[in-house]
Amino acid sequence: MNLYERDQRALSSMASLRFFPQAAVGGEGAYLIDEHGGRLLDLSASWGAASLGHSHPAVRAAVDRALASQAGASYLSGANIPAIELAERLLSIVPGRAAGRVWLGHSGSDANETVARAVVAATGRPRIIAFQGAYHGGTVGSMAISGHPAQTSVQRAPGLTLIPYPNAYRDGGESHAAAAALRHLEDLLAGPLPPGEVAALFLEAIQSDGGMVVPPPEFFQRVEALCRRHGILIVADEVKVGLGRTGRMHAFQHLGIEPDIVVFGKGLGGGLPVSAVVGPTPIMNYRAAFSFQTVHGNPVCASAAVAVLDTIREQGLVDHAAAVGKHLKNLLADLKKRHSLIGDVRGEGLAIGVELVSDQATKTPAKHQTAKVAYRAFELGLVLYYVGVNSNVLELTPSLPLTHDEATRAVEILDQALRDVTAGRVDDGSVARFAGW
Repeated sequence: MNLYERDQRALSSMASLRFFPQAAVGGEGAYLIDEHGGRLLDLSASWGAASLGHSHPAVRAAVDRALASQAGASYLSGANIPAIELAERLLSIVPGRAAGRVWLGHSGSDANETVARAVVAATGRPRIIAFQGAYHGGTVGSMAISGHPAQTSVQRAPGLTLIPYPNAYRDGGESHAAAAALRHLEDLLAGPLPPGEVAALFLEAIQSDGGMVVPPPEFFQRVEALCRRHGILIVADEVKVGLGRTGRMHAFQHLGIEPDIVVFGKGLGGGLPVSAVVGPTPIMNYRAAFSFQTVHGNPVCASAAVAVLDTIREQGLVDHAAAVGKHLKNLLADLKKRHSLIGDVRGEGLAIGVELVSDQATKTPAKHQTAKVAYRAFELGLVLYYVGVNSNVLELTPSLPLTHDEATRAVEILDQALRDVTAGRVDDGSVARFAGW
């Protein structure tokens, strides 16, 4: 029995989102190692969580030090140095409005849920605005403020209003998409949605699970102006696309805005479970014991996160992500010229989406072909998953130290996978047992 079969027999499928029979026994840098010693070039980095790559020396050393003399397991009922240092690092890199206090958690899900509860409680305003297609987490509270169709069976928060996220590729170009989405928000605030009842607007600088959608220039500056006029807090969900990934330290810096609250997760821990919320003191100190779990502020995970932040700075990984991301995006743009399946290539830095369509004119989502491309790429030694409201966008979120050569090799493998799918060399049955996104 192989490793994947053991997984299927022993582990619950409720936490599974599988695209192919991936099973790893180890990893190093941008590569995963399978049970036969094969090396898989990992362009997902575990959905961006392994931000420095697998088994990064700085993270390993930090964890070893923290475990050598472990300062408890929590910051719930006592202070510990790694949690304090992590909070201080985050306060030092988050600009103006948000730089007040830091809350530490396990994941982007519990962080976004905490913010959703805190903004309503602290402001006394019962409503929240979020975007259609947004995925803010997998807990009850974070799903309640999300707008992704994969979560349609989940009960939304009673005060939630979902608005369109402008998609230049599908909404008539940047200007038209931005104008239509802004007009929708303005009409809501002028009528059925009393702005004085809205606590916060949640946004992603790139809508990641919604399809790696990059908003039109200046759109969010207009949104910010509306929010400021009505006293609505702006929450930037940086869980997947933040901390250097887009070629800026914070993805929201591409938007030209300054959020009130910033949410971090995934890559913050370099592969360990840790999240953070940075926000103004009146919100973050609303009430003691308002949102906690026993091992929040765990010193081992916090130590890993400090190492991640220090390594990003010391190794210049923000600029590196911008440079390698530009190279990768250029290669993908060339690939688009050779493959009619590719409808659009978009992204910033090392947060890139490749949207596949079965017809260039109608832009019909190529959902089945996308599943086949991901499967075939895996067979050829490349790990990448797909996202989007139509499940037709290949998502590239590799580790930040990805090299130019690794990016080039990844696109070569993707090229072959696309050719094989187009030529009908990937059997329908190969993907039938994987539900995907």
